[in-house]
Amino acid sequence: MHKAAQLVAAIAAGSTVLAFPAQAAPPSDLPPAIYTDPAPDAANPARMEVLHIPSGGVEINGVAYLASGKGPHPTVVICHGWPGNEKNLDLAQTLRRAGWNAITFNYRGAWGSPGAFRFAQNPQDAKAVLAFLRDPANAARLGVDPARIAMIGHSMGGWVTTLVASEDRGLIGAGLISAANMGVMRGLDREGVVQMASENSEALSDTSPEQMAEELVARRAEFDFMRSASGLAGTPLLVLSSDDGLAPQTDALIDAVRKAGGERITAHHTATDHSWSDRRIELAARVINWLESL
Repeated sequence: MHKAAQLVAAIAAGSTVLAFPAQAAPPSDLPPAIYTDPAPDAANPARMEVLHIPSGGVEINGVAYLASGKGPHPTVVICHGWPGNEKNLDLAQTLRRAGWNAITFNYRGAWGSPGAFRFAQNPQDAKAVLAFLRDPANAARLGVDPARIAMIGHSMGGWVTTLVASEDRGLIGAGLISAANMGVMRGLDREGVVQMASENSEALSDTSPEQMAEELVARRAEFDFMRSASGLAGTPLLVLSSDDGLAPQTDALIDAVRKAGGERITAHHTATDHSWSDRRIELAARVINWLESL
């Protein structure tokens, strides 16, 4: 979501910008899953399974990276951004090596999933994924422990994660990677949003830059993830920010969650781009170490 990151960075220019802390040192304790394959398990091998997940009258596309060993396993749902050029599949593979199932999916109208793309539907689709995984038959087939499911979102997926996790008390944690607040529209007029949306529509169906801009403008108050702060107070949070202009958005969210009583917040800022292009190992290490702390 490079262009969407620029969108929110431009938007942020119209609000108070918070100072970044100095870059935290990378983790000194790299999890073995970063560099070691698990021991072979002929009876319960690691595998990949294509998913078709009911949501909004269609079946959206998903892929399950399933860990080896006798389950059930803790599971992470990974939400991609807008449009989702970076899907963090390397992170999914690493999480699987660490003994976690990793579930990726595409929202309605995105990357081949049927339906029309609408921002408002994205949290609904994430909720549908959780319902699918918690269904006893699906959980048994995929080796998912329904009592140990976390959600992690990158960019717009971080926005999806905040909205869903603020309402879902069954999640053991919520992680944000360079999250974008899709409800913050100050500082850009409709034409500016259209220009940004025109560069984020190649993988999206039954929409247009104008339609996406109109939805973001019309529903900005509803989409503001700051509304989720109180609902997140009881959920362990991982907040990873980068040098993409979005950190002030998640800094503000952290402050609001703390004011609402949230205490289990792990936050790091790393000097890298929106996709963490040169810090992928650090990203995986921080995510795994946080998950294991849960």
